[in-house]
Amino acid sequence: LEPVLTWKSPWNERIKTIMEKINVMLVDDHKVVRLGLKQLLQDETDIKVLCEADDAETAIRMVEKCHLDVIIMDVRLPGMDGLEACHEIRSRFPAVQVVILTSYLDDTSLVGALRAGASGFVLKTVGGDELLRAIRAASRGEMALDPQAAARLVSQYQTLENKMEDQVFSELSPREMEVLGCVIQGMTNREIGKQLSLSEVTVRNYLSNILSKLSLKNRTELAAFALKHHYKVR
Repeated sequence: LEPVLTWKSPWNERIKTIMEKINVMLVDDHKVVRLGLKQLLQDETDIKVLCEADDAETAIRMVEKCHLDVIIMDVRLPGMDGLEACHEIRSRFPAVQVVILTSYLDDTSLVGALRAGASGFVLKTVGGDELLRAIRAASRGEMALDPQAAARLVSQYQTLENKMEDQVFSELSPREMEVLGCVIQGMTNREIGKQLSLSEVTVRNYLSNILSKLSLKNRTELAAFALKHHYKVR
């Protein structure tokens, strides 16, 4: 007998992919909120609300039993809050993604959510499309932030970056900072001395101290270093 030839259609995998749904759990202590979310998601062909919970402890127990992809979790929950629950779930079940859904945007919740391993941070005031985008992004292992949250995060980063830039020059004395400012402006030692009422020898000493503190070799490197770190002439 001749062997039976089998053929696997490439469409099989495509059909399987299309039929697979993103299994979601809703975690919010307000039943009305869960109902609204469920109504929003039930019309989506690629999303299925698998289970619900009104507190963090129940949610964690459900994760152990259900095959979940994404959890939509409120921050403010009775007992353990949503951020603590997110951290525990992400630690124990790294394949399960968590999108934080909250009524309030504050730095503590935003940073706390990212530290806890959340894949998204969305305000309840945003439209349904934004939440759907966050769910789908989370299921792909991507990060999705509410536009306001993203703007807040960028602002925080810029503030932190500015503080770090200021710390680069923290070892320099006020007088050394003045000398540095003159160097950036391209002044010679004589011009710096005249500007600051110092002798050229004193200017050279200050310059030597600055180079030593910043581990640089010459004034050219110093000027480049200062510009790189956004030093502003006072």
